[in-house]
Amino acid sequence: MSKGITTLGGGCFWCLEAVMQRLKGVKQVASGYAGGTVPGHPTYKEVCSGLTGHAEVVQVTFDPNHISYRDLLMIFMTTHDPTQLNGQGADLGTQYRSVIFYHSEEQKLTALDVFKELKAYFNDLIVTQIAPATTFYAADAYHHNYYNQNNQQGYCQAVIQPKLGKLRALYADRLKS
Repeated sequence: MSKGITTLGGGCFWCLEAVMQRLKGVKQVASGYAGGTVPGHPTYKEVCSGLTGHAEVVQVTFDPNHISYRDLLMIFMTTHDPTQLNGQGADLGTQYRSVIFYHSEEQKLTALDVFKELKAYFNDLIVTQIAPATTFYAADAYHHNYYNQNNQQGYCQAVIQPKLGKLRALYADRLKS
């Protein structure tokens, strides 16, 4: 089996994890942190302070024979707000920034093409960063599979469920059964 990997940040990693887990061709989704300037494995509390420079991200392992990198980016860009600088909704700070960490020059070029294609889709300027992949640090175990284990929690109902509704409305044919 062919394997691809991408690292994406679009607000709270719980939201993005829940979206990516539901896609056909996605094999694994891990919540964590990337893009920081402080050396070593940051803690959740440190990242939330906004002082480490890390973003909350998900690292997605996918089968490009079932879902392309381009399609993953299209879904990513249209299920969060890539026009909100340093946040998503009420989750504010650089740790919640919209970012694509590319793992190859081909991924970088694909991301730039997706931006060009989606430019007319949004009323405001896309502020999603495109940056080379940095070290990925996995979050503590309780952050993994968060929505699936806590879907009745208030944040999950208020923030994640609407994103999943949008995912179902736009990409029903891309979802696992």
